[in-house]
Amino acid sequence: MASNPPIIKQVAWISLVPQIPFIFLLIAIYHYLGFKDPAFYGALTYLTLSMGLRYFIPKNHRRGIQLFKTNQYEKAISEYEKSYEFFTRNEWIDKYRFITLLSSSKMNYREMALCNIAFCYSQIGNGTKAIEFYKKTLEEFPENPIAESALKMLNSTKEVQ
Repeated sequence: MASNPPIIKQVAWISLVPQIPFIFLLIAIYHYLGFKDPAFYGALTYLTLSMGLRYFIPKNHRRGIQLFKTNQYEKAISEYEKSYEFFTRNEWIDKYRFITLLSSSKMNYREMALCNIAFCYSQIGNGTKAIEFYKKTLEEFPENPIAESALKMLNSTKEVQ
């Protein structure tokens, strides 16, 4: 097994558009309140909110990543499943994550959770479950390039045998 599992981060640059006015709003508030360096405090507030929201709300997803990085795939699967369930129940948080979490990720948390679950299954040697979860990813998110590529790779091994 690889000592450093791959981490893929895709940015949806368009999601930064509403975040920029938000930063300027924070700067304007600090300016209105008479702070000496409103740009500094506005940026600091934005960073604090951004990091805090992404730390506390997707906590299962974050734990899954920590376990994933240390090759504890079975435990990571459990955390990603919890993350998937949370964001399924609270779909609006995930759908509007560029506002609710100040996140500019191209994939939403449910999509990432499904891909990560599938990858974890592939790493523990359960190709059947990996294929199942990559297919589930494509059912819910038909344009997912990671699931498409992974399925092609997993299915190509059947031709070799």
